[in-house]
Amino acid sequence: MLFHFTGVADRRQWGQDPRELFPELWFTRFGQYGVDLFFIISGFVILMSVWGRTPGDFAVSRVSRLFPAYWFSVAFALAVFAATGLYAEYGPGTENMWQRFLPNLTMLQRGAGVSHMEGLYWTLWVELHFYALIALLVWRGVTYNRCVAFMIGWLLLGLYAQEGDSQLLKALLIPDWAPNFIAGMAFFLIYAYGSNIVPWLLVAASWALATAYWPRHIERWLYWHGVHEYVSPAVITAIFLTMALVATHRLDWIRWRRLTVLGALTYPLYLVHLTVLRPVTHYLYPQYGRWQVLAIAVAVALLLAYLVYRLVEQPGQRWLRTRLRTALTQIRSVRQPASR
Repeated sequence: MLFHFTGVADRRQWGQDPRELFPELWFTRFGQYGVDLFFIISGFVILMSVWGRTPGDFAVSRVSRLFPAYWFSVAFALAVFAATGLYAEYGPGTENMWQRFLPNLTMLQRGAGVSHMEGLYWTLWVELHFYALIALLVWRGVTYNRCVAFMIGWLLLGLYAQEGDSQLLKALLIPDWAPNFIAGMAFFLIYAYGSNIVPWLLVAASWALATAYWPRHIERWLYWHGVHEYVSPAVITAIFLTMALVATHRLDWIRWRRLTVLGALTYPLYLVHLTVLRPVTHYLYPQYGRWQVLAIAVAVALLLAYLVYRLVEQPGQRWLRTRLRTALTQIRSVRQPASR
């Protein structure tokens, strides 16, 4: 959130470069590495959640988990645009916000060549690629040895896709981000079954590739010459070391209950914070000081994220999960062709 609020060279929000407006917060320029951590955590958590499940069960859990808050965020972005005329100019297409709305509700807009309602939705498109790949593993049946084979195969095929410059295979295998997901999966195997040299070797290979790929993940207008060259490998290494501590149970002593609530707010906060920033800065800055406006934007984003969590996510997940399970039961029960 602070990276998007103060660490990017985007003059549209504040009317000037926020990095010049908040020189004291220079460290927020490195907030983009939250994506690296997010994808590693995703590999860890998704593998943990699919163990013993069918592809249908996996689909139900992911759709019910992601879509209620996401649908709200898409509608909220459109509502802000309708009320203020403010919107994100992002994506491959030239559509206005009304044209983007319906395709964005599917979460498949990037594949259809339609612009995102919010630029940060790109990570969800990468995440969907991971889900499609992990669904193949779930369909085959999740076991330790199949997980290892899956990770090794994915890592190698991703490298071959880049070597052969195959656009289709690059789209399918997301080789730029595959090391993060694979590392997360390997960390879970270590966490659940203890140390083994094979998953540790996969972690080491993923770390080496992730540190090599970081220039691809930084837009040219975000690049800080003379700094990113040293900070990027250091931050990525710190992320891997932190996850290694998790995998080896050295952080099990952390038991603060409020961390669960904070963790639950991360997804809705991720979805709405940029949409909140535009009207707050547009109407309050520079009438009020930069720190006051920043504090208001952060507070509004956190409050809205909490409300989405309590009033949209929790009831929406229950409602959608129940109906998807009923539908799945019906789909599984039908064995005969429909009568004419």
